Amino acid sequence: MATLPSVPWLAEIAEAEIEPLVLASVLLSLIVVYLAAKIGGELCARVNLPPVLGELLGGVVVGVSALHLIVFPEAGANPDSMLMNFVGWVTGIAPEDGLSRVFAGESEALSVLAELGVIILLFEIGLESDLKELIRVGPQAAVVAVIGVVVPFAAGTAGLIGLFGVDTIPAVFAGAALTATSIGITAKVLAELQKLSSTEGQIIIGAAVLDDVLGIIVLAVVASLAKTGEIEILNVVYLVIGAAVFLVGSIFLGRLLSPYFVALVDKLRTRGQVLISSLIFAFVLAYIASAIQLEAILGAFAAGLILAETSKHKELEEQISPIADMLVPIFFITVGARTDISVLNPLDPNNRPGLIIASFLVVVAFVGKVVTGFAVFGQPGINRLAVGIGMVPRGEVGLVFAGVGAASGVLSESLDAAIIVMVILTTFMAPPLLRLVFEEKDSDEPPLQEDEALATATPAPGQD
Repeated sequence: MATLPSVPWLAEIAEAEIEPLVLASVLLSLIVVYLAAKIGGELCARVNLPPVLGELLGGVVVGVSALHLIVFPEAGANPDSMLMNFVGWVTGIAPEDGLSRVFAGESEALSVLAELGVIILLFEIGLESDLKELIRVGPQAAVVAVIGVVVPFAAGTAGLIGLFGVDTIPAVFAGAALTATSIGITAKVLAELQKLSSTEGQIIIGAAVLDDVLGIIVLAVVASLAKTGEIEILNVVYLVIGAAVFLVGSIFLGRLLSPYFVALVDKLRTRGQVLISSLIFAFVLAYIASAIQLEAILGAFAAGLILAETSKHKELEEQISPIADMLVPIFFITVGARTDISVLNPLDPNNRPGLIIASFLVVVAFVGKVVTGFAVFGQPGINRLAVGIGMVPRGEVGLVFAGVGAASGVLSESLDAAIIVMVILTTFMAPPLLRLVFEEKDSDEPPLQEDEALATATPAPGQD
């Protein structure tokens, strides 16, 4: 069968049409994202579960595990997406004629919006946190973070080597994946429960921030080990010093310069002077953190902590809220959409070795973080179980470990699947458990005695 000759000007037109098709595809994706987030969140709210869990589940439904509406091209360039197939059907563009480029552009745009979402979330969490309280519980948070890294890492690595005969480097990589904590998911749940400013909430947030820093260092170490078979000590020292200098230095300098920031904002006369100025500040710190090989979310969180100390924090909280409502659900939906729950199917023989190892990893993942709550000292009456469970969800951080391990070729299919199962279960089980332990603690608190109630309700003599 004869093939038609290629026509250069048609190719140019097709290339020129890619950009508007990418925009149209992103808009379609956002429609799906917001519908999934709202429906999932509303359903969970009505059965007394955290709405963030509904957003994660909504992401699973529209993602690679079910409807294939929101799909990312990690597995290849072929657009295995119902939305992309719809775009191709409407426009008549085949994958080889440019639809793959549309798919790549749409996925990249959605990923960037999701990253912006988690940056805004951590900025908002920083605004709602109390820096003085964080400093006060700093030693407890440090203990929780260190134990939350050491215990699961040591237990996971030793167990994989001793019980399952896994080679040392893959076992170290899988053990490192157990150290992660998703600060975004935990912080969102604490905010929904109105426990963010509690002592437990501040310990969890402080520990999760430190845990994120430690997790980055551990990831750098094991990635180096996977590539070269040896650990680059200088790289580890650089990360440790860089993280400490950035966090302490940015907060110290920020508090020193914050009065000048407020004075500058007061002189501005254009619309959005508080919001835009604050976002510039947050993005600068996020960029610096990213540039020195830390996570951008750490810079955003530090910016929130600094601006929370200024006279503009209430106004800023009100103005950042609708932006968070717009961007944060994209982050949680994409986390769910990237999660392939087919690895949980025991009927597939290929999944069984991974599920057996996963059962061990899930136990270590839960116990290794829950014990951290019982290491908190100097805080009588604190809900230690809530602190431990608040450190459990791995979320997107655990998926990063799994992704790096799979890309490096270190992890076998069964071990990679086991890490993904561990990430899924800890991410989805922790939010309802956290709500449960907080509600049980609140219900266990004794009510006011009758005399105390009367003393509270009755004004003292001479008072109105």
